[in-house]
Amino acid sequence: MRVLRSCLLVSLLTCCLFTLSFFNLSFFNLSPLAAWGASSSAIRSFAEVKALGKNLAGQNLEQVEFGDARLSGANLSGANLRGAVFNAAVLTGANLQGVNFSDGIGYLCDFSDADLENAVLDSAMLLKSEFKGAKINGADFSFALLDRPQVLQLCEYASGVNPTTGVSTRESLGCP
Repeated sequence: MRVLRSCLLVSLLTCCLFTLSFFNLSFFNLSPLAAWGASSSAIRSFAEVKALGKNLAGQNLEQVEFGDARLSGANLSGANLRGAVFNAAVLTGANLQGVNFSDGIGYLCDFSDADLENAVLDSAMLLKSEFKGAKINGADFSFALLDRPQVLQLCEYASGVNPTTGVSTRESLGCP
């Protein structure tokens, strides 16, 4: 059921973005880019930021965009990353303990050796990302979109229960 919901979500998102890019909004005196800009005007962007070892613990980074960010070894523990976007970001060895990354996007990211213990990744889109050696004890991946090989790899050592949501890591990943 979760796989079906995930596939439907990706299909709907793709369809909406495709439609918006070609839909004539001249009747409303809006272009697709103006409509997009209006909806994201409050979003902060840290494009190509290099914050190696940076301490961002406990920060409110809701809906922040980290495009091609280099955050290896950064401390983001306890940060509010709800709806944040990490596109091709490098987070190797980053401390993401207890973050709320619900509804976030982590596409083509490197989470190798990152500490995701007790993180909430509910409904996050994490396709094409690497999790080799990541600590996921107590992480909640409920309804998150992950590639099948990622799920199989994470299930090999998934354990614990998320203290915020009460959901088992293995259950949230759909492990056998």
